[in-house]
Amino acid sequence: MKNFTVGLIAIVMAIVAISMPQPVYAVCGEGTNTPKDQVLVGAGQTGADCKGLQVNNTIDAAVRILSTIVGVAAVIMIIISGLKYVTSGGDSGKTASAKSTLIYSLIGLAIAALAPVLVGLVFDVAGT
Repeated sequence: MKNFTVGLIAIVMAIVAISMPQPVYAVCGEGTNTPKDQVLVGAGQTGADCKGLQVNNTIDAAVRILSTIVGVAAVIMIIISGLKYVTSGGDSGKTASAKSTLIYSLIGLAIAALAPVLVGLVFDVAGT
């Protein structure tokens, strides 16, 4: 089961990496030296979109895609932990394994649900 999970994660990460290319443009010439402008220049965000909207949209899309993937994986693992618990037959080792799988799955689900909110808060605080 561990090899299957690792393989599934590797395939999903490869698909996400291939599907999200990031264009690189020349540096903005506004001449302002704010921390936001320095970050945008460091990220290669320039051209017609010097306000950072493309970087924000890319990060927002990446967070949403990854949160969805992690959320689906967490729900699948919750189902698997339930099946492990039901089929444990009273064996304390198998029951403990099922409980730990359930706990880690719920933590992953909570992180997946809160990630877009936290990223949105960071962008709001940064003033983008």
